[in-house]
Amino acid sequence: MSALKLDGKTLRSIGYPQGLVIRIAIEVIEEHYAGYTAAAATALLQQVLADPEAYAADEKLGKIAAELMIKEDPRIVALRAEPVEYEVFGSDFIDPGAIRQLQNAVRLPVAVAGALMPDAHQGYGLPIGGVLAADNAVIPYGVGVDIGCRMCLSIVDLPVDSLTSQHDQYRRALEKHTKFGAGAAWKQREADAVLERNEFREIPVLRNLLDKASGQLGTSGSGNHFVEWGIAAISDADNEWQLPPGNYIALLSHSGSRGLGAQVAGHYTRLAKELCVLPGEAQHLAWLDLDKEEGQEYWLAMNLAGDYASACHHLIHKRLIAAMGATLLARVENHHNFAWKEIHHGKELIVHRKGATPAGKGVLGIIPGSMTAPGFIVRGKGETTSLQSASHGAGRQMSRTKAMAAISGEELSKVLADNGVTLIGGGLDEAPGAYKNIHEVMAAQQQLVEVAGQFWPKLVRMADGGPAED
Repeated sequence: MSALKLDGKTLRSIGYPQGLVIRIAIEVIEEHYAGYTAAAATALLQQVLADPEAYAADEKLGKIAAELMIKEDPRIVALRAEPVEYEVFGSDFIDPGAIRQLQNAVRLPVAVAGALMPDAHQGYGLPIGGVLAADNAVIPYGVGVDIGCRMCLSIVDLPVDSLTSQHDQYRRALEKHTKFGAGAAWKQREADAVLERNEFREIPVLRNLLDKASGQLGTSGSGNHFVEWGIAAISDADNEWQLPPGNYIALLSHSGSRGLGAQVAGHYTRLAKELCVLPGEAQHLAWLDLDKEEGQEYWLAMNLAGDYASACHHLIHKRLIAAMGATLLARVENHHNFAWKEIHHGKELIVHRKGATPAGKGVLGIIPGSMTAPGFIVRGKGETTSLQSASHGAGRQMSRTKAMAAISGEELSKVLADNGVTLIGGGLDEAPGAYKNIHEVMAAQQQLVEVAGQFWPKLVRMADGGPAED
């Protein structure tokens, strides 16, 4: 059996500050706890980090505790001793790291309630699939880097069999009228009301982003972002669009606010960390007070980025629908990286959904599966314990690195062929096997949403691999 090995990256991921304390912690673990598993050693170090004073007199761990106490910043805002109420849905297939991240979040002084969706996995700040209601405070990393990342489904009047008979035309439309990846931009720019917004002139961080936003309008990100032609099956006879139940051609897209949102997120995350110093394990959850200028500024910039993301989807759909000579019959869309002002627990709260779909009573949304698994058109049930939220997809069960090592190109090609799916772009990191079973995820949230229809991808356009922007 090989000796236990921990590295600085692991310690930093659980909140240890960069510096001498990391070397001391690794030396102490290797000398005194070599028989521990990596998980057990990491958990022990988290306990020391959370309360170094409790270990100050410990013969072995005291060295780590002493260094942590020396380095402790007097400005640090203490977390609550006990968490506020929270609920976890689908806990049987959520990794422990995501649950620990939520547990940190619900100990924030501004936290009122939290929830974790069944597609959850570890991220920064809030876990992906995390929901947090806060009192008059907004957490930039509670929204995420890709502000306004969202879904948009358009149902059109084309015959279903045209997906086969006009396959090449659908493919050419995707290739011509979409652009993907970091930095992707159109040479010929289109006007849109969102580009005329006052925020681009009034908020300093946005002033230099207008040109980038103009060029990237109507483009998509990398990673798990996509535009797909497929078949929407409407199962609900009493639907909001007065469409007869049956199968329809539909266009589904997933992307966010591109470079604009990433720049806004980075700027205000740094600012929040300067103004709100938190313990190491919670440092990415720094918040901005909405009664102060910085909080109000981020709120305006966040909403602009969300509207920009929406405009991107609408332009993509407009181009593709026109290219196929179709007419729009119905549309369903929703953000899943955003913060909203909502009434919960009898008061207005800031509800952060980082990779979670709004699911208020009667609210429509889209929960995608994978490129070979169905997505779901859902109607929210307004469940209070989930803060009226649901999952934003199937959720990853493999990291990108693990997926690329475990799944071959031949395996991906076979599963695509078996499911009748044409893939343009994409990478092994987005192979269907990298994702959880969407049917298990949906079963775990039956009290959160009801299904109004499904969407089956048939032609999928993605970037050519690389890191995600959400």
